[in-house]
Amino acid sequence: MDLLDELRSLVLARTRAEGRRKVRVLDGGSLTAVDEPTPPIGAMSEPSFAVVAQGVKRTTLNGTPHDYRAGQYLVVTVDLPVTGQAVEASADAPLVVFSMTLTPRTIAPLLLETDAPPRRPRLAGLATSTAPPELLDPVVRLLRLLDHPADLRVLGPGVRREILWRLVTGEQGALVRQIGVADGNLAHVSRAIRWIRRHYDEPVHVPDLAEMAGMSVSTFQRHFRAATSMTPIEFRQQIRLQEARVLLRTRASTVAEVGYRVGYESPSQFSREYQRTFGTSPGRDAARMEAAIPD
Repeated sequence: MDLLDELRSLVLARTRAEGRRKVRVLDGGSLTAVDEPTPPIGAMSEPSFAVVAQGVKRTTLNGTPHDYRAGQYLVVTVDLPVTGQAVEASADAPLVVFSMTLTPRTIAPLLLETDAPPRRPRLAGLATSTAPPELLDPVVRLLRLLDHPADLRVLGPGVRREILWRLVTGEQGALVRQIGVADGNLAHVSRAIRWIRRHYDEPVHVPDLAEMAGMSVSTFQRHFRAATSMTPIEFRQQIRLQEARVLLRTRASTVAEVGYRVGYESPSQFSREYQRTFGTSPGRDAARMEAAIPD
């Protein structure tokens, strides 16, 4: 059995045993198996690594789709408002994905060990690559340990470190290493991103965000767009609309009330931007989602 086959088998065995599409494992890890294509679902994607063992997954950032299929992986380096969907999935060949979060405290110690050239990397929040055997191998070995708690407790941390090392020294290593650099441009932009996430329903003043990041306005705007593919205003808008969709799905408020709750003063502006992003009006989307939710 090759590495992808074993990775697929390990994920399917766990998800089927628990009867769920997505199973949380380890600290910040997850296993996903989806047996049919899905519509785009909005979410905030945190810094993470995800590898596909079967099928095709699509992550869309600001209208640009990033597809990755069996044997490929996605790296996300900052919090991003994205939509995710299963593009190729069936009962006979489910979409199968393993993912794990990436944190500065786990990446930073590895930077002391790498001899990567001291060049300035491109700033980007998302990238895909082909997963080499030296990356797939520790992922598979980590999942083998899930059924052996004592082995997982003793051996798991070392295998997780090996996965991170392969990411840090791999094709997307320049991006991954930015997560662990405390005084890097990505860390400074991340401070502003976190503020916007917490205060998405408030006005955004770019000069204040630039000061928070310790940059001039022009430098901040350049780095922010490089990391997120959006301006700060567009970024806040995406978060507002995703939050609005969650509120509509839970039937918590009327369409007008939802618009006000997420920061829109004009109902017509809220409806226009919602339809531009999701392809339908908030009222129709709410009705569709309500019809799809069982009583």
